[in-house]
Amino acid sequence: MATATTSLKTSPLASLGILSSPPPLTPRPHRLMVRGISIEKTSTEINSSGVIACLRANSAELAFEAACAALQGGISVLEIVRSTPGVFEVLQQLVHDNPTRVLGVGTVLNIEDAERAMIAGAKFLMSPAIVKDIMDDFRCGEVLYIPGVMTPTEILSAYEAGAKIVKVYPVSALGGIHYISAIKKPFPHISMVASQGITIDSVGDYIAKGASSVVLSDAIFDKEAMGQKNFNRIHRLANMAAMQCKEAVDRKKNLMLNNL
Repeated sequence: MATATTSLKTSPLASLGILSSPPPLTPRPHRLMVRGISIEKTSTEINSSGVIACLRANSAELAFEAACAALQGGISVLEIVRSTPGVFEVLQQLVHDNPTRVLGVGTVLNIEDAERAMIAGAKFLMSPAIVKDIMDDFRCGEVLYIPGVMTPTEILSAYEAGAKIVKVYPVSALGGIHYISAIKKPFPHISMVASQGITIDSVGDYIAKGASSVVLSDAIFDKEAMGQKNFNRIHRLANMAAMQCKEAVDRKKNLMLNNL
């Protein structure tokens, strides 16, 4: 591979003015009053890929190039954390360049940011907790909302409120793989994404024990690699994560079929 980067000097990203203030909100488009096919496709892709790459960066340029490296490495589902400078402009360009990938925004804490993410082209939104305004407003739309949950009560409440997938967070602090295994037993019908502190080596166990998918942040966007702008390393880590998660999902499916 010659390179895993994209030059911002020649990229149309510069035309979006990511270093200036973000554009004002425009009226949102009409959303269907039933779950659209886009939500079904998004949730299916998240569950079948087994991994959501979580990117946070200290500049829009770094975020864009790191995202490109991960996508080129095989990542099909990627979220950019809201605190990343120029997050919506970066997302807009990535959506334009990668129309078949599932791209979203993470750590969305209010309806205004949810609206901006939707306008920029996000296919999903993630929060560390259940944000009621977002849940209510996006429940019947075409953008998948994945709220953060921790307890059995929160898991069931989010599901009954319309969540198609929930994010179990912070999973490592709660007991990691053992917690996922235990919490999945009373809720086998609820799709759970495990998030926080997960390594590439442990993804197979998380998925085998009940997680539909895992969120990988530093495991792909290694802090040292990000600091050195080593996009080749990010590309390799993304490729390793994508392959291991897909293999884990396939093993789980085959096991379920054999047990029928």
